[in-house]
Amino acid sequence: MTTTHTEPVAYPFNEAEGLDLDQAYAAARAADGMIRVKLPYGEPAWLATRYADARLVLGDRRFSRALANEHDAPRSSAAQRTSGILAMDPPDHTRLRTLVAKAFTMHRVERLRPRVRELAQGLLDEMAAAGPPVDLVENYALPIPVAVICELLGVPTEDRAQFRVWSDAALSTSGLTVEEFERNQEELRAYMAGLIAQHREQPADDLMTALIEARDVHDRLSELELVDLCVGILVAGHETTATQIPNFVYVLLEHPDQLARLRADPALVASAVEELLRFVPLGAGASFPRYATEDIEVGGVLVRAGEPVLVAVGAANRDALRFGEADELRIDRDGNQHLGFGHGVHHCLGAPLARLELQEALGALLARFPDLRLAGDIVWKKQLLVRGPRTMPVGW
Repeated sequence: MTTTHTEPVAYPFNEAEGLDLDQAYAAARAADGMIRVKLPYGEPAWLATRYADARLVLGDRRFSRALANEHDAPRSSAAQRTSGILAMDPPDHTRLRTLVAKAFTMHRVERLRPRVRELAQGLLDEMAAAGPPVDLVENYALPIPVAVICELLGVPTEDRAQFRVWSDAALSTSGLTVEEFERNQEELRAYMAGLIAQHREQPADDLMTALIEARDVHDRLSELELVDLCVGILVAGHETTATQIPNFVYVLLEHPDQLARLRADPALVASAVEELLRFVPLGAGASFPRYATEDIEVGGVLVRAGEPVLVAVGAANRDALRFGEADELRIDRDGNQHLGFGHGVHHCLGAPLARLELQEALGALLARFPDLRLAGDIVWKKQLLVRGPRTMPVGW
């Protein structure tokens, strides 16, 4: 068992442009035990890159997210992200998650499929009418999840341009000073607090009204928890899906054999989405460290109590010990238990909704434009927690 602390290497590994998984991850998976890494800010951390190690750290209650608030947590930005449900452990995490979970059950989400299909078809009609080239991000990938989460939560869709700026700031890695990050956070909180006040005056049949009732009638969360929960749902509810739609298209265009197979057999769209969730390393690097609450062995390394571990999901999803031909895209892969939505108590609450949106968006796009192709240079997001095109011109 490894117990010594080797000299940490600079992290993150992935480049902001493109969706390649840096070769340093393969080297880390092949290493004895876990490697130590040092991000631009915070203390060094262990890096879990193998599937089994990742599942252990994500799923074992002896690893805490809340303890990050008491440490100089490893991170890419100067500011600490200390608020919200992602920074909580049970029982507080369970209390808040339970309030939201009913809105994201598979049964309730499935009832949204006709609405998502309608949105996709309407946007495709507009793209066809405008003619190529069209920015796939602004005209298709972004409006679908924004409209759905805004309708579900109770946020005006017309405010999209406003909260997009705050959303980018919330996911920024090194583009903002601490003061800028905190100012943007407070502006987004103030915006959400204003919407909550409106909902108190004029209740609606939406998730925000239900959460207000849980606060005002049943006293199940504080006012700050209410605001931060609504903020978290809004940001998480659109950002990753809006990023993955163009990511998936980009990867399929890079794998024409798999794209041709999906076009020939649209019934494969569900398994294709799962495989793309596995294959695409969405994160610029591992984030949201877990702190050991006691000494625990992970991958042959003794992690001491109080030490952080970062989980590299993108690397774990390419672990050949878990996935056959792990570095190959296979849209018909069976038993695809990837970690794209995490694992354990922090498994993505909105996974059923994200799956549905990705299936409908990808299926409708390829059916409408069978000759879809890039029609210009992609501009990639930079200095954000997630990687993907900011603009992606396409033609057909």
